[in-house]
Amino acid sequence: MKRVRLGYSRPVSWSLRILIATAALAAAALILFVGTHAGAAVRAGCAGQNDAGAPAAVQERAMLCLVNRAREGRGLEPLAAPASLARAAARKSADILRCDEFSHEACGREFTYWFERVGYRGCREGENIAYGSGGYAPPGSIFQMWMRSSGHRENILGPYDDVGIGLQIGELEGNGGAHVWTQEFGTPCR
Repeated sequence: MKRVRLGYSRPVSWSLRILIATAALAAAALILFVGTHAGAAVRAGCAGQNDAGAPAAVQERAMLCLVNRAREGRGLEPLAAPASLARAAARKSADILRCDEFSHEACGREFTYWFERVGYRGCREGENIAYGSGGYAPPGSIFQMWMRSSGHRENILGPYDDVGIGLQIGELEGNGGAHVWTQEFGTPCR
């Protein structure tokens, strides 16, 4: 069975989070129903963007390429990719798998938990999460879905300096081979 789920987080009220999450899931369902087509950043070509079988590091680089091409296409500066945020993103994806909980608060932890644990001191932080299997697993597919969701797109094109991208593959919610993606966005305190 091919599946996809999306989620994003910004410091917002709980009721607004529920509304946003509901809208994001509805948008993802609509995308799956109507079908997808390649966006400008995906057409531009980033190595490994359509290969869910590539090593995780190759897929993560493809996702970073897609993010920065989308930003550059809108006249925005590319995001830096500090190792600390990459560790935070990888650990968040691992938490989602380990606790079998697709949530920004997986394992009962706030979305900023791994930012703090890896020593990233951000004054502005955000997070996108997604998982997909089958044809919805590759970086290009996940990226397209994020860009079609206003909240996810806002994080990708938002006022951040840094991004960490983490991919973990395992069983989630009964779906084997789930590719769990996390993007951690931040702007360090100056």
